[in-house]
Amino acid sequence: MHMKREKMPKNWPVKRKGTAYVVRPSSNTEKGIPVLIILRDMLKVAKNRKEVKKAIHDKNILVNSRLIKDDAQNMLLFDTLAILPSGKYYRIVLSKKGKFDLSEIKEKDINHKIAKVSDKKILKGKKIQLNLSDGGNFLSDIKCNINDSVLINLKEKKIEKCIPLKEKGGVVIYSGKHSGAEAIIDKIDKEKKMAEIIINDKKVNVLIKQLMAVK
Repeated sequence: MHMKREKMPKNWPVKRKGTAYVVRPSSNTEKGIPVLIILRDMLKVAKNRKEVKKAIHDKNILVNSRLIKDDAQNMLLFDTLAILPSGKYYRIVLSKKGKFDLSEIKEKDINHKIAKVSDKKILKGKKIQLNLSDGGNFLSDIKCNINDSVLINLKEKKIEKCIPLKEKGGVVIYSGKHSGAEAIIDKIDKEKKMAEIIINDKKVNVLIKQLMAVK
C-alpha cells in the first residue's frame, strides 16, 4: 500500500518532492515511520525497497528485539532497531524540529524502551492491565497511573518500573508546537489537563496528553 508523498506526516524527515508515492505504514500512520523509510532514506543502508525486503527476508533486521516480516512495519517513538550484519543499533527519537530521528545506542540497550500509559483496567481477580501508547498492554503489579510512563523489558516482555509524570520530572514533548523538546515539569494542573514546563529557562503551558515522562 502507498500514500501520496504530499500527504506524508510532517514528522517524517523525508523530502516532500520526489516520487509521487511513498510506502504507507502498516498501522499508526501519524505516530510512527515505516522500516523501509528508516533503512533506505534515513540510514541509507539500502539503495531501494528490494534491498530492504532482502534484509528482512534474510532475518537481518530486528525491531524491539523481534524479527520483522514487513518493510511497511511502523516504528514508534523510542522503539529500537538492530541491523545484525553491521552490529548497529538505534532508537527512534524526535529531533528538536519535531521530526523522527535515530539515536545510535549500544547492544545492551536494545531490549528496553519507554512507553506512555494511555489506559488502565482492572480485570477479573483484581489484575491490573496497563494499555500503552504503542498499542501494547501488560498485566502488572507495578503501581502506575494513566499518563505515567513505563520502562519495558522487551526480551522478557515485562514492565520493569513506572516513570511517574510529576513535578520536577523530565519529559519529552511528542506532539504539538513544541514537539521534540525535552523539558522539566514545573507545575501540573490535573483539572485543566495542563502542565507548566520549563524549556530553555522559559515556562510554557502544554497539554498533558502531549507529554511523555522519561525520568
